[in-house]
Amino acid sequence: MTVASSNTTADEFLGGKLLIKQPRNGYRAGIDPVLLAASVNAKAKQTVLELGCGVGVASLCLGYRVPDLHLTGLEIQPALAQLAMENAQYNNIQMDVVTGDLAVLPQGLKSCQFDHVIANPPYFDRLKTTPAGDPSRERSMGEQTPLTCWTSVAAKRTKPKGYVHFIFRSERLPELLHALPKELGSFRVLPLSARVGRASELLILRARKSGRAGFCLEAPIIMHKGKEHTKDGDSYTDLLRRVLRDGAKLD
Repeated sequence: MTVASSNTTADEFLGGKLLIKQPRNGYRAGIDPVLLAASVNAKAKQTVLELGCGVGVASLCLGYRVPDLHLTGLEIQPALAQLAMENAQYNNIQMDVVTGDLAVLPQGLKSCQFDHVIANPPYFDRLKTTPAGDPSRERSMGEQTPLTCWTSVAAKRTKPKGYVHFIFRSERLPELLHALPKELGSFRVLPLSARVGRASELLILRARKSGRAGFCLEAPIIMHKGKEHTKDGDSYTDLLRRVLRDGAKLD
């Protein structure tokens, strides 16, 4: 692929192990999809579906950490889906990308189930927040498709005993739990806190299809050293640095 253009940039992820092309303007992937990928307990040869894959960051980070996965991404925005395909090819990671709307699932996906379904849904309820000015950014950040649709599709496309993984805003955890269909269980919630003593702003939820284990609220992962930001530069904890720079698993 052409590494960058007037409309795109080429950005390093996992300490330069992945080079990702993404729009110069509009929604740009940060660390959230990297953290989502790091939380997935996938094994080689398993199948993974990412709902709303954007330019493919979460799937490709997971594909880098776990070899020989069968990755599939669904993305509603054609321009982002095209970039996801180019990014997979450039980074030599096999990934099928389907352009389509999860609310009207493409026929080819309706007949498939996966060992893992992962998603980084739009975080913001636009009944309570202000829309972004850029249409593509707004599509990625503002909730247009109901959260219940995300969770329902994820559950239906997951194999029995397979896993569903979401990264979401902590303040909306009650909504997320309420939206999960009854065929999902064994819920584990991992809070992510910016610093010691700070309330969690993000969380990762994992559920298992037909799971029967009790609810587990795990100890929070602390992302930055120190109680406050005191100087410019990288202040990530050792664990976060391994995840973000080396592609390590988030344990």
